[in-house]
Order: sequence, then structure tokens, then C-alpha cells
Amino acid sequence: MTLDLFADQDLRQPERHERIGEQSWVLRGFALPRVEQLLPALRQVLRQAPFRQMVTPGGFTMSASLSSCGDWGWTTDRDGYRYSATDPHNGQPWPTMPEVIRQLAVDAAEAAGFADFVPDACLINRYVPGAKMSLHQDRNEHDLTAPVVSVSLGLPAMFLFGGHERADRSLRIPLQHGDVVVWGGVDRLRFHGILPVKDGHHPVLGAQRINFTLRRAGPR
Repeated sequence: MTLDLFADQDLRQPERHERIGEQSWVLRGFALPRVEQLLPALRQVLRQAPFRQMVTPGGFTMSASLSSCGDWGWTTDRDGYRYSATDPHNGQPWPTMPEVIRQLAVDAAEAAGFADFVPDACLINRYVPGAKMSLHQDRNEHDLTAPVVSVSLGLPAMFLFGGHERADRSLRIPLQHGDVVVWGGVDRLRFHGILPVKDGHHPVLGAQRINFTLRRAGPR
């Protein structure tokens, strides 16, 4: 993962909040002021827990590569989807969640109307051109009253934000470097996904999109 600290002043966009559901928001540019702190923190996590492509219970290899940090990491294999306190690749606890990542999630959740969010899991996804994420619900967490906070860095992507049934029509929401999506409350179990990422080169992260999603996974 290329993490050159490029001066991205030309990439900045005005911060603004776009409502996409009753309790769902896109916070445009919300992460941009913290990018120079986020990237070294992510690099340190990935040294300890490198990206890997996981296999779904149906035997399909995911096109996005994954890692995690925090008290809990999300994993999938032939036995199912679940959270684990240890990295299945080495049996060690997942890397500690960097404070800059935790605080960004807390601040974004508060800006979207969710005070007192305490994330304990951060799932990190890497998308190269062509990689995608099929429509799914985040429902493996113990606490479904807590929101989901999703941060986009690097190449743009088209976010699909559907309803509570897989067949419901999905909104198509373009996401740019520095955007943060927050959803919770009545929207917490809405289906969502990512269309295949298009070819491109981002001045900071090159030919990839990095997305990290923070949740309250474990019991209180």
C-alpha cells in the first residue's frame, strides 16, 4: 500500500453534509484535515496485519482485500462470517486501533447525530480497479444500536445504499477521497455495497481505494 504523504491541497473539497436517509449522512471531505495523520497510522496497522483476500462461506474469494484493528476483527471463511479477537493468520490479537482513527469515527458519528459512539472494531478494505463489494447488511455486531462509520480514501467509488430488503432499489452515491458515510438508528440494517472501482490513479494512494469502517462489534 503506497502511503506517500502527498500535499493534497488541490484535492480538498468543501465540507458539507448530505442526508441520504432518515438517520444516514455523507459527510463530504470530513476526513481530509486528518489524512496526514491517518495514513501513517494505517501503515503501522498493516505492518502488523497485512491485507489478505478472504473466502466467503460459499467458497468465493472476495475481490477486496481486508485487514482489521481494534478489539475485534471481522473475518470470513468456509465456517461463516464472524468477529474474532485474534487474527486467524497468526493467532495474535489484532493491532490496537490508532487514536486518530478512533477519534475520527467518534467525531463523524457525533456530527451525524450519534453521540457517545465507542467503536471497538475497524475493518480496513483495499479495492484495486475492478474490486467490488456486493450488497450486504452489517448484522454480526452485538450492538445494533450503534452506527456504522465508513471512511473513503484514494480512488473514487460508487456506494450503493439500499433498503431493508436485498431487492429494494439502491441509491447510487459517489464517494471521493476524504468522504465519510454514517448510518444508524432506523437505517442501521440497510443493505449497502460498492460497485466495481474504475481504473484511475489517485495522487495520494495511487491505483487503489482504501476504506475503513468502524463499528461497535462486541458486547458492552
